[in-house]
Amino acid sequence: MFTRNVQKGAQSIPPRSASGQGGFRNRSRRHRHNGPSAGGASRPNPVRKSGNRGQGNRGGRGASTLDPSLFIKKAVLTKPEEVYIPSFTYPNLTVHPGLKANISKKGYKNPTPIQDKTIAHILAGKDILGIANTGTGKTAAFLIPLIDKVLLQPKHRVLILVPTREIATQIRDELFSLSQSLRIWSVVCVGGLPIRYQMSDLRRDPHFLIATPGRLKDLIARRAVNLTRFDHVVLDEADRMVDMGFINDIREILGLLAKDRQSLFFSATLPTEVKNLINSFLKNPITVSVKKQETAANVDQDVVRVGRGQNKIEILCGLLRNAAVFNKVLIFARTKRFVDRLTIALQEKGFKVESIHGDKVQSKRQKALDLFKQNHVHILVATDVAARGLDIPNVSHVINFDPPHTYEDYIHRIGRTGRIDKKGKALTFIE
Repeated sequence: MFTRNVQKGAQSIPPRSASGQGGFRNRSRRHRHNGPSAGGASRPNPVRKSGNRGQGNRGGRGASTLDPSLFIKKAVLTKPEEVYIPSFTYPNLTVHPGLKANISKKGYKNPTPIQDKTIAHILAGKDILGIANTGTGKTAAFLIPLIDKVLLQPKHRVLILVPTREIATQIRDELFSLSQSLRIWSVVCVGGLPIRYQMSDLRRDPHFLIATPGRLKDLIARRAVNLTRFDHVVLDEADRMVDMGFINDIREILGLLAKDRQSLFFSATLPTEVKNLINSFLKNPITVSVKKQETAANVDQDVVRVGRGQNKIEILCGLLRNAAVFNKVLIFARTKRFVDRLTIALQEKGFKVESIHGDKVQSKRQKALDLFKQNHVHILVATDVAARGLDIPNVSHVINFDPPHTYEDYIHRIGRTGRIDKKGKALTFIE
């Protein structure tokens, strides 16, 4: 919707269908992972010498080819990181007074490293390549200077391209809080919501357009948006969009933007396709890297072995009944259909549980995510749509009911727990 930014007994589950690959889908685009990103760190070969397709109610596309030893790693107590000393503080940042007041309301005093290293360059009009994980504060790193630019020159238009609906919503919420009462207009254009309302909202000429590639291409085809007016573009989670098969869409979209523009790319890794995009569309970019280690040191990782004839659902329920330990749990399953079946089975056993996957309408996905974030439900079952980019506080456990297809998927899944200075636990079921 176009918005002005103002405050305001366990049952055995039948085998799953092979249809319905987990994760975000837009414009009927499907992607099957073939291995870790080309830009990722080198790793030992994780492929088993032989595969066991298993028995019972596991369903899906067959056994994972990842070596189970990759899922076992004890949390390591590390020395506290050195305190980062930023080059500025937010009370001293030279931006619009109204924006500075909103920054203060949010309690921001010292910038994070990615904010400290990018904001001045963005204000100066430089192209940026930011290499950063989720949770480093990169959303505010690009929103704060871009809001200031729009306030100083209202003719500026900003396109923010993201891989998933949930990330679009998170950015919109941050934009709202940073631009309260400043007459900044924005619209979110993503799949799962009626396109006719988005077309109507775009006719109001918003300052910020936050979109997923597939829905934006639909709007372009309907001549609902003129990208030549957009002189600022942000590609957030660029590697994720490439991984999801959006590379050609991204190239087409970027080619329609104003030639004289500022481009900001953010990516956790640099696969070849992202490097090619950088070479094609960024002009002498400033590279800023605040990449954290691949797996959080404070995530305790282990496996749950399921013997022949044992019921995985019963084993899972046995774990979840220890609510004092498993108090906020994110469970990953491989297919959308099985996410629904597992959710129903857990609800029938009395657990407070919701689910998200690519086939749920956006309003239901967002409601489930909000209930989980606000602790109204304690369990969220998801496909890999929830693995990247989402900031979910205080997740105590990540449970891989189905092992992920790739080690990179595993890293992103377990990254939802053990965030900041908290300890987390990741468990992977192995048959």
